[in-house]
Amino acid sequence: MSLNYIKNFYEGCMKPPTVIGQFHTLFFGSVRMFFLGVLGFAVYGNEALHFSCDPDKREINLFCYNQFRPITPQVFWALQLVIVLVPGAIFHLYAACKSINQECILQKPIYTVIYILSVLLRISLEVVAFWLQIHLFGFQVKPLYLCDAVSLGKKFTIIKCMVPEHFEKTIFLIAMYTFTVITIVLCVAEIFEIIFRRLCFLISQ
Repeated sequence: MSLNYIKNFYEGCMKPPTVIGQFHTLFFGSVRMFFLGVLGFAVYGNEALHFSCDPDKREINLFCYNQFRPITPQVFWALQLVIVLVPGAIFHLYAACKSINQECILQKPIYTVIYILSVLLRISLEVVAFWLQIHLFGFQVKPLYLCDAVSLGKKFTIIKCMVPEHFEKTIFLIAMYTFTVITIVLCVAEIFEIIFRRLCFLISQ
């Protein structure tokens, strides 16, 4: 019985009840995760090691880097991907436990409403992540960062730091913003597809 639950859960996650939902799973699960996992590591992997300030001392570099990056982009985007997956995973886990197939989701009003709510929650989480990304990283990585080092002592006030590969990071930022927007658009389109198919089902009865 437990193996059947796992099978239903896996099929529900991999094959959502809508065409757009299936495309979203493909886009989200392959393109976005591959982009983050492979290219993200290449761009941001050694950023802390190459982040240098004047004077170039290890403790100053670490202090200013922590100020420059309260959270590293890789960690933020990984958390975003995991959190955004939670609403859909919970729904499909519930559907697997109740033995709800994909046709029932679009035919029974209660399941349709619950599924739409899970998609709306996914959209909300993406919007919040989009806002946080703007607040944390902005739209452009500048080559020079001015570090407020007053707390290090009277000897230091504002320290200039060089940000490595700033242009590549700017391109990567724009790409991640674009992926978030595409995901939101796909989620909205999926809701319209659900409503349209639900209306078609009601008309055909």
